[in-house]
This record gives sequence, C-alpha cells and structure tokens, in this order.
Amino acid sequence: MTLKDVENRPEILLNHLLSLWESSVRATHHFLSEKDIELLRPMVLEAVKNVPVLLLAMEQETPVAFLGMDGDSVEMLFVHAAFRGKGAGGALLREALKRGAKHVDVNEQNPQALSFYLHMGFAVSGRDETDGLGLPFPLLHLHLVEGTSPFLQSPDKNI
Repeated sequence: MTLKDVENRPEILLNHLLSLWESSVRATHHFLSEKDIELLRPMVLEAVKNVPVLLLAMEQETPVAFLGMDGDSVEMLFVHAAFRGKGAGGALLREALKRGAKHVDVNEQNPQALSFYLHMGFAVSGRDETDGLGLPFPLLHLHLVEGTSPFLQSPDKNI
C-alpha cells in the first residue's frame, strides 16, 4: 500500500472516491437511512472536491481509502469496506498526524471510529447534539492529547 497526495481531482477519481465513501458508510454508519445517504452524497462530493489536503491510500493503482485535512483538522477519513482492518486508515491518519493534525469530529453513533481515534491518541473534548447539517446525529469533537499518539513519540516532535 502506498499513500498519495492528490491535487488534481478529475471526475473519474471523484466518482471512485464517492463510491468508496458509500462502501465505508454502509459498513460503519448503520444509523444512516437510505434517504440520509442520498442527501449526503452530493455534499460529500463537494467536500472531497474542495478539501485543501486529500490523501489516498492506494492498493496497486486503486484508491482504497482517503483522508481530507483542512489546517490541523481531519475533515474526513473513509476506508472501503473490503479494506477495513488492513491498515489503510491507520496509515492515512499517521500521515495526517505528521502533517500536524490535532482535531477530528466523529459521529457518536459510530463506536468503531471513536475507538480508532482514541487508540491513535485522541480524546473527546466536546459534543454537539446534531451534525453540521443540523441532523440528529450527535458529533463528538476530539483533540490529539500531547504525547499520547503511539506514532508521534519521538522527543523532537512538538504537538
């Protein structure tokens, strides 16, 4: 598996990433209805198009996971269902941490994602009753706890 920084985002790539997102969401976001997924699809496409930093985890020439960052915030991290548990999400998040990621929001109803981020050195710092669209999906705000990420333990790192 290799990681790739993406600046040019042609339509074929965006459509592939949207399918990847849907595969990930169907495997992890059991609280979303079909109607919710349909509502979110065009918003996700816009977010992937416009996120300042887009990283892909590639298996051969195929993206199997992606992470979007804006400043020190991880805005999105999705792994294709067939590649869950194989290291793609961890590899992407480690790269984001090296680039200064310190914040991420996670759906409270997605305990696997919460567990993943807690394992990676994040802690819950706040909660909203609704998501960014005002939908009834509570969000947990997480921040990286200095010195707790197992991937940034070298003494010369300032987090």
